[in-house]
Amino acid sequence: MNGSRPLASGVVIQTVSADEVYQVMAGAASQDPAILQASSARLKDMLDMFGTYDALHEIAATKSVPLHIRQMSIIQFKNAALSHWRSRKVLSDDHRVRIKTRCFTFLDEEDETIAECNEVIVSKIARLDYPNNWSNLVDDLLKVIETTLQKRFSDPVHEDLQDTLILRRSLKVFNSVLKEFANAKMPNTIRATGAMLGKSQVAFCAYYSTLLSSYQQYTYPDIISPRACSDILLVHLLYKCIAKMAIWLWNRLDKGGKEGLDVEASHRWISALVTESAAALQSLVLRRENIVNTHAPTDLASNPYAHHSVDILTRHIRLFGKFFRRLQELSSARFTNLPVCADLVAYYWGKVVTATEHPESIADSPDALYPVRFLVQGMVLFKENLGQWKPVRKDGTENQNSLPPGFIHTAVETLITQFMPLKEAELKEWMEDPEQWVNDEDTDNEQWVFEIRPCSERVLMQLSNNYPDVVAPMLQTLYINIATKPAGNLTEIIQKEALYCAIGRCATKLRTLIPFDEWLQTTLSAEALSLEPNYPIIKRRIAWLLGKLASDSCISPANDIMWRVLIHLLRDRRSGTDAVVRLTAAIALRECIDTLEFDISVFAPHLSDAVSELVTLLGEADTLEIKRRVDYTLNAVIEQSGERISDLVNIITGPLPGLWTGAGEDWLFKGSLLVTVTKLVEATKARSMSLIRIVVPLIREGQTVGAPALIDVFPQAIALLAENLDLLGKAISIIDAYFLLDGFAFSRCIFAADLFHAFRLALSSAAVGTNLKDMMISLNLLVQVAPSASWGPAMHTSGLFSLLMKNIVEGECGATLLTEHIYLMSRMVMADRDMFLQLMAATVSPAITESKLYDGLLDLWWGTWDNMSEPRHRKLAAMGIAALVSSARPDVLERVPGDIFNIWTDVLLELKEAQTAAAEAVNEAGESTLSLLNLQRFWELDEAPTSYYQNTEGTPEFDRRKAVYDRDPVRTYQLSAYIAKQLNEARATCGPQAFQDQYLSKADPAVLAMIQDQLSRG
Repeated sequence: MNGSRPLASGVVIQTVSADEVYQVMAGAASQDPAILQASSARLKDMLDMFGTYDALHEIAATKSVPLHIRQMSIIQFKNAALSHWRSRKVLSDDHRVRIKTRCFTFLDEEDETIAECNEVIVSKIARLDYPNNWSNLVDDLLKVIETTLQKRFSDPVHEDLQDTLILRRSLKVFNSVLKEFANAKMPNTIRATGAMLGKSQVAFCAYYSTLLSSYQQYTYPDIISPRACSDILLVHLLYKCIAKMAIWLWNRLDKGGKEGLDVEASHRWISALVTESAAALQSLVLRRENIVNTHAPTDLASNPYAHHSVDILTRHIRLFGKFFRRLQELSSARFTNLPVCADLVAYYWGKVVTATEHPESIADSPDALYPVRFLVQGMVLFKENLGQWKPVRKDGTENQNSLPPGFIHTAVETLITQFMPLKEAELKEWMEDPEQWVNDEDTDNEQWVFEIRPCSERVLMQLSNNYPDVVAPMLQTLYINIATKPAGNLTEIIQKEALYCAIGRCATKLRTLIPFDEWLQTTLSAEALSLEPNYPIIKRRIAWLLGKLASDSCISPANDIMWRVLIHLLRDRRSGTDAVVRLTAAIALRECIDTLEFDISVFAPHLSDAVSELVTLLGEADTLEIKRRVDYTLNAVIEQSGERISDLVNIITGPLPGLWTGAGEDWLFKGSLLVTVTKLVEATKARSMSLIRIVVPLIREGQTVGAPALIDVFPQAIALLAENLDLLGKAISIIDAYFLLDGFAFSRCIFAADLFHAFRLALSSAAVGTNLKDMMISLNLLVQVAPSASWGPAMHTSGLFSLLMKNIVEGECGATLLTEHIYLMSRMVMADRDMFLQLMAATVSPAITESKLYDGLLDLWWGTWDNMSEPRHRKLAAMGIAALVSSARPDVLERVPGDIFNIWTDVLLELKEAQTAAAEAVNEAGESTLSLLNLQRFWELDEAPTSYYQNTEGTPEFDRRKAVYDRDPVRTYQLSAYIAKQLNEARATCGPQAFQDQYLSKADPAVLAMIQDQLSRG
């Protein structure tokens, strides 16, 4: 270990040697567990030390170092250094210059892992430093690309593999930089991106055209030669860069004039690029089909260059589709108006139709003749551009380009008969993993742009919206001919299921054409009762369909038959049904309940059965996501149960401990279950029965006694707080509820150590700012409701107080969060000054003295003063600093004539202005002076801000929060009297004359006089 260098804040910066970093990295790769563990622990410490990141980067760049150590080093650098790039504590300007220069040495790196890390590193550093602190980045990259490409163009026969490697790496790095800058919104970064395009746009298009032309000249078998494979890969990498440039420009055409962009020239360039891309697409698709048709599947797999060519061509063809799709997403109108748009969409749809003639050649594989994702891209583009062919334009005029009814009819028939029916592979997945199948089917995400069946459903919906006069009657006919008649064999069942799906997707257009209530009463209810072995396929779709029809108001929730069918599907365990049916029914039940027309009186006869079956499903489910989905339905039932909620308490709370135990480490599910419990508590505690009364008796002298109940939730909330960023908000709200219930018990009970440890872990995590702030508010609440003996020692032993002081001294966690730190410190020192002083003394370490701790704290107290906008917070901070003054510590009293007097002056003057305004109001209204006296004490509104109550209106928790607020010393103590008392304690400790000579005499006379005047009025 080398020497140390102090920062102005008093934090000691430890410097590490490059040799030690190498030894630690070698040890971290050791097969000896003891060496591995020691080295990993040491590495964790070293990541906060000066010189570590430069050493890691140098190790990664040294090719004589064993590969696994190089890989570990660059991964550690990528994961940790980039977030500290501007930190003076770990990197110097010289370090940063060396690292940026060293990045170019990775352009001939053979290892993919190291090269990919370098791409990320360069792009992230570029975002921070380009162009001001890395002005040569783009020029140097483009020079490497141009030089190596020109060498390649000069010899169209032979290939320099080293040059090809450098080209691949350079293009990938440049693509990563473009990707990093593409979403930038700051004016300087936008200008930098525009300058980057100005240097590369024309050149890259020329490179692409040259390489593509070269590739298109290959004939068989040269088209699957090593050189041809390299050419098409470079074509692909070049186009990735070009596409990002075009998308960036396309996205700025509406505002380009304000940013100095030549809008007309940019639009012409993009239009030409799309036209050329459409031509290239058709050419490359044909070449790919020729290669696939020439090779049998086994031959293709055994020929590495043929397989590689097909793989790259597949990716490149998909890249065209992604490019077109993104342009369409950013501006559908502009994309539709491109000259080539109609022909492009027609080409894609033609490929979709052709593929239906060869269903055996459709597969989600890069080797398939018709890859699913290529077909889906065509379907998506067709769907998104159907609007331009609507029969009637927006202005009400007839559209001469409208698609003919025969075309629409064929398209709908193709979708329902070819693409929407379940395939054998999907039915196999259903049987092998029911829960995963349900989760995939009912997840409303972007999978429809990748998978052919969900995409087909959305294309059908779009056709129905744009051509209702064609699609709706067609579906009505299919309903009459298929939906109302029994299905015998598996083929008929699968086709019927697809039709049910089509009807559900287009239900709103079919209200007047299909008698949904009659269909439910006759066909659907009978099919739901069937014991036929293949009928789970139909039953699952019936459950889904009922959810859709109810949510689309096509069937009323007042229809008892709907509830009877759903509950039957939910609980039936005979032959002819399965887990997929039950789980789908559980999900559909929520859709039916979450409707405006829902009437609990109609659902009441099914309430107990529904809850019981849902709780049973919770216990049976294996996967986290399914547990959560079932629990969401349970939440909805609880919310809608009204006065009947008390009937559900035993049903739900009885199995609760078993559900916790069975869930294991499924924290997301436990978080969802916390929501359920919370809703149950909120629903009952405002009524005669209170689940809270179940909890309180279980807390006795730090032990839990009696039968398991809601007390079991508390440790789970603590675990969520410590381990799950996604559910921090919910965990904090649950913990707050317990604090308000009995903060003393819950902070002193057997959970206390875990509780404060969890807060330390959560505050050390990468949680979002809102959750970090909420945790500080939660700790603030605990300090208010529990005695210092219950939180002081645990704050020290858990390391929580040390973490808080580290944040304060370093001052790097954001103004809002740091201000919350001062609020908490104010609470603590007001609650128990001596405990606070002990905590400060116990936080001293070799790296930071007690004096530096106080300096950092007092610096921040004044530094965050202007961030405190609410009067109650300003009063809190003023009282907190007063309580600290009463300690008579010299490092605190030295601040009294300056910062501390300034804080008090600000607050007291604001109070004086408020008193004057209130006095004038009293005189004008002739009211009593009681309100004035209250104002002198409280200096703010009688009620807390709405946000303070956390949406608890109408519940006992609201009353508990109000009680805490009303007894808050910030409201019950008169500020001037409080300050005077604390000053007098300090004066008594120091001695009156010493206090005057050493501290008060140094104050500005006018300020001192004002302070004394205000305090004398107290």
